Amino acid sequence: MKNKKQIFIGFFSGIAITITFLALLANNSVSKNEDLITSQILNSNVYYPGTEELASDEMRIVALGTGMPNARPKQAAASFLVELGNGDKFIFDAGTGSAERLSAQMIVYDKLDKVFIGHLHADHFGDLDAIWIGGVLANRQVPLRIWGPNGSQESLGTKYAVDRMKEMYSWDWASRQGNVNTQGFEIDVTEFDYRTVNNLIYDENGVQIYTIPAIHALDGPVSFILKWNGLKFAFSSDTYPNKWWMEYTQDCDIAIHECFAPPSLLVKNQKWPPLDALNVATQVHTAPAMFGKVMSDIKPRMAVAYHFFNDFDTAPQILSEIRQTYDGPVSLATDYMVWNVTKEEIKVRMSSINEDIWPLPSLTEKLPADPNDRVGFSKYIAGGRVVYNSVLKFYYDQTNKMFGTDYKVPE
Repeated sequence: MKNKKQIFIGFFSGIAITITFLALLANNSVSKNEDLITSQILNSNVYYPGTEELASDEMRIVALGTGMPNARPKQAAASFLVELGNGDKFIFDAGTGSAERLSAQMIVYDKLDKVFIGHLHADHFGDLDAIWIGGVLANRQVPLRIWGPNGSQESLGTKYAVDRMKEMYSWDWASRQGNVNTQGFEIDVTEFDYRTVNNLIYDENGVQIYTIPAIHALDGPVSFILKWNGLKFAFSSDTYPNKWWMEYTQDCDIAIHECFAPPSLLVKNQKWPPLDALNVATQVHTAPAMFGKVMSDIKPRMAVAYHFFNDFDTAPQILSEIRQTYDGPVSLATDYMVWNVTKEEIKVRMSSINEDIWPLPSLTEKLPADPNDRVGFSKYIAGGRVVYNSVLKFYYDQTNKMFGTDYKVPE
């Protein structure tokens, strides 16, 4: 509980802020520009998706998932969106729960067609299906493009996983035939050798994306480095500190690297056996003080720590352990955190999101479904329908009147 001194300090600080703001309003020169001032105050701290154009030389990164393997309402599993001033958009990892955060960014699905997967843990690609099928329903009429590493054997690679995902959704695919246009169901997988160092896997529109090996759980994981317009973005996905990261991410503008919950929090909050906690936090993942060492070595303009539950009672410990080994700029990531990066500055804010969002209308014409493609019902199931013709006629008449069509109620 706060003592009296703390309460008085907080109280008088609030009064001081209020007096200052009222004084500004009373100033004639300010009142003439109050709309501008309000806008500047709001935009300095808050990002409103869909309202802010990027400058031609600007990069924006949005945290779509920053938590631990178990997604929770506050934090989805790993995913970051990178938007560039040239119009390109890239999704790095697509962990469980992240598709919901992606939808809040007010971006048409036409532009959400490039996904880069660092490794095949569910908390890093568990919402790939939601992005894939959500795009189909929102009229993405181009294939979903996926880049991911191979494995030490075929069954451990990205293409194998994606092919099985498509098989898993066979019923979904069949059920949509003839009901919606399904061009977007196609998936284009680019699988590459996880062992290749500084491997150029993407080179389009002035953007280059490279991969380096990562060390996590099994052979196969990679980290990504994006270069564009003199800016450099690095995303570790999951990895133990390693020589490739140290060499190829030096002096990057923004470095997003895992910073897992330390052993003590795993034992305290999840009742892990201490030896398991030590192994997972310091051998499978990168613990906070290890994260700090990594950032001290590569010296980014902004270090971003993710992959822990960022709460009032965990963040102080995480930051304290990072500060044992690193004294540079750092963000403790949480979902909907935003970084705007230019050569001159890096601005860090939080998004204000609309939870009632609908998918935005597509940039391309929404093509109608072909009824001839419909799989349909068996006679047994079709024979169970109860048809309310008067209600159907109401909706067909309403639609025809509103949109100038002349559709007939099916017989």
